[in-house]
Amino acid sequence: MKKRLLTIVGLMSVLLVASTTVKAQDNFVTLGVKGGLNLSDYSGDIPKTKSVLKYQFGITADFALTNDIYIISGLEFQTKGTKSRPHGIPNVKYNPMYLQLPVHAAYKIDIAPGHRFVVEAGPYLAYGIGGKMKGTDKVSIFHDDRFKRFDFGVGGALGWEFGRHIVLKSGYDFGLVDVCDVKGIKAKNMNGYVTLGYRF
Repeated sequence: MKKRLLTIVGLMSVLLVASTTVKAQDNFVTLGVKGGLNLSDYSGDIPKTKSVLKYQFGITADFALTNDIYIISGLEFQTKGTKSRPHGIPNVKYNPMYLQLPVHAAYKIDIAPGHRFVVEAGPYLAYGIGGKMKGTDKVSIFHDDRFKRFDFGVGGALGWEFGRHIVLKSGYDFGLVDVCDVKGIKAKNMNGYVTLGYRF
């Protein structure tokens, strides 16, 4: 687990350094970092699910198409899942971890000097890189045909930019892929979030 997290952090650092070089050459890209909290659950057939508090962090990239219209993307490390209590057995906790790539179209509105309101929406791609399912025992969530690694969905967010550097954002992602690989059971990721970002 620790080695995997270090690998993820290292990958993000390399991408950040590479992207910073791009920024120096092309001013239409604004880079940053962010972190925040997720409120995650599954929709579908898993019984008696309950939303759980998770976390995320990542690298952001804002591509300016005009003064007001942007493409917002980046690379995120996301923890998602849920908690359920099927009849007659202890709580089952689902704790998948993903690398996620959002691609949102955004409109930024000048509200006051140094302050902009942001509306954004678009698809995301995600790939499961680890995590556990905990019940009577603890097993890997993506092994032995339990859950699929690939996820795809759509999301939207509202944000507020404080000057050039600080970005506060709240949004929601709706998974469109049935990520459960167990026959007869469907589950799709649902994830609300609040993040705080810093743009360079």
